[in-house]
Amino acid sequence: MFAPMGIVPDDIARVRAATDIVAIIGEHTEIKRSGRQWMARCPLHGERTPSLSVAPDKGVYYCFGCQRSGDVITFVREIEGLDFAGAVEMLAGRAGIRVQYTSLDENAAQNRRRRLLEAVERARDFYHQRLLDGRDGGPARHYLRSRGYDGELVRRWSLGWAPAHGEALVQHLRLPDDELRDSGLGRLNDHGRQYDFFRGRVLFPINDERGEVVGFGGRVLPGAEGPKYLNTSTEAKTYNKSRVLYGLHEHRKEIVKAGRAVVCEGYTDVIGCAEAGIELAVATCGTALTEEHVRLLKRFSADRLVLAFDTDAAGAAAAGRVYAWERQFELEVLVADLPPGQDPGDLGRSQPEALHRAIEGSIPFLQFRVDRALAGADLSTIESRARSAERAVTVANEHPDPMVRDPHVIEIADRCHVDPDHLRRFAAGGPSMAPARTADGDGFRPTAGERLTPEDEALQLAIHRTGEVAGRLHATLFGDPVHRDAYEALDHTGSVVEACDLVSEPAAHLLHRLAVDAGNASVEDVLARVARLTSGRAMNSLRRLAASADDPAMRQQCSTSVAWLKSQSERLDERNTRDDALASLLPWLVEHGRRSEGSVSGSLVASRADPG
Repeated sequence: MFAPMGIVPDDIARVRAATDIVAIIGEHTEIKRSGRQWMARCPLHGERTPSLSVAPDKGVYYCFGCQRSGDVITFVREIEGLDFAGAVEMLAGRAGIRVQYTSLDENAAQNRRRRLLEAVERARDFYHQRLLDGRDGGPARHYLRSRGYDGELVRRWSLGWAPAHGEALVQHLRLPDDELRDSGLGRLNDHGRQYDFFRGRVLFPINDERGEVVGFGGRVLPGAEGPKYLNTSTEAKTYNKSRVLYGLHEHRKEIVKAGRAVVCEGYTDVIGCAEAGIELAVATCGTALTEEHVRLLKRFSADRLVLAFDTDAAGAAAAGRVYAWERQFELEVLVADLPPGQDPGDLGRSQPEALHRAIEGSIPFLQFRVDRALAGADLSTIESRARSAERAVTVANEHPDPMVRDPHVIEIADRCHVDPDHLRRFAAGGPSMAPARTADGDGFRPTAGERLTPEDEALQLAIHRTGEVAGRLHATLFGDPVHRDAYEALDHTGSVVEACDLVSEPAAHLLHRLAVDAGNASVEDVLARVARLTSGRAMNSLRRLAASADDPAMRQQCSTSVAWLKSQSERLDERNTRDDALASLLPWLVEHGRRSEGSVSGSLVASRADPG
């Protein structure tokens, strides 16, 4: 039998002795001396008043709120989500201690990871020096100076230059083929010859939250070929873009102190914010904001996240995920009030005061979405005011909390000059929004009394009662991209497990959640809710088409179809007419969705049953 793997006990004792527990806890929450002890707001369960007591002389902590306790290794395990060996390794790295394992295999694995990280660090130094004084770095230096990046700033952020010559780094590092690949620094060509992954790019080294260099983001010079930005490959063993935030290591102390973080899209945005004195900025590395990112920021006591994206990018953020994160992690998501067409990086360098105003004037995510829905609304007629109000209320209805939704409904009614009671009734009869979820292992489960959305219920039927909805559901009936992807994969494979292998993490997450609960709603009730929701979207698209059409016949056709959809939607409310309405509506809605996706503008009004 093999002995259980573990770290040599003497090395564990050395790590404990070399680590300041107050400093470690202080990186995740504000901590203050209270007599001989230290007190802090416990970051392990989230609270507003300090209940975490730390005794540095004993090297332990205890929380009177959640009753968690332990030493510095225990704390790191809890806050970082690591196993025992991982926590010791992390603390050992900070203290400059190289630990040994009782297992030769484990020692070999840890030594290999150290070699990979050391290779990435050596690459950072090579690229940085090449930018500072390399002959071929002249164009890169000129470009950076034109963007306001002087030598001091380049050194502060260790910016680099990857030579266009494809073997400069590999000749400098001389790594084995497998370590070159697994570090993300290079690859092999068809002849087995090593070549650099980054070529002809300005490089931004990416540190993880512990300060280890794990990868790079590279930007081409203006006019050069290739994608504008290129990140370290996801094949690298040192780098996971869904769990890394650029600037977090540099700004973690200020984030803890302020209790908030500013989330940007790019590396230059983080640097621009820092230059303007806003040392709270982090950036996703070539990916959308993920739950892992949010979880990571929450570990550093960020109770408020300010999205400093451009308007289109902020508007494209998945509302359902944002609201779920707000509830799950007990935080608030806001959107910075950036001037149109400005990003934080340029604004921070050209108008730092304006960037401060934009960050300080950030508004809640739902308010941003409602304002965006009403931007440019036509309020000149009764009909246009009603349409604008309906469109904005549909956005407000996305929020899971009725106590948050209702004030927005009243505000929308006031801005659109419509009766608030009528608008409330419309909101109540519209799409039933997904309530906030509570964490449950790797997914979310609705708690008792919560309602699923119509699209949730439809997917649930497709999973558990496939035969009863065969031929009646279709991907075009799903307005949310995540639900649509999940349905298409499920329809293609017929298996939840196989479908999850084909879709994004959010879609797989959704399928997992719905697969553990068969639900008890009737098929006809669910289909009626889906049809009503999809009809609303179809009517909105037809109204927009009619408003932009030059052909009077097209406008009339759109109006006739809207009237028919309204009448069929009303028939869904009556038990004795619902089946007939579904038989007419569902095929029409599927065909309309297909034509809309095909962008055949003259054919958006699909053929349908005679409204008479």
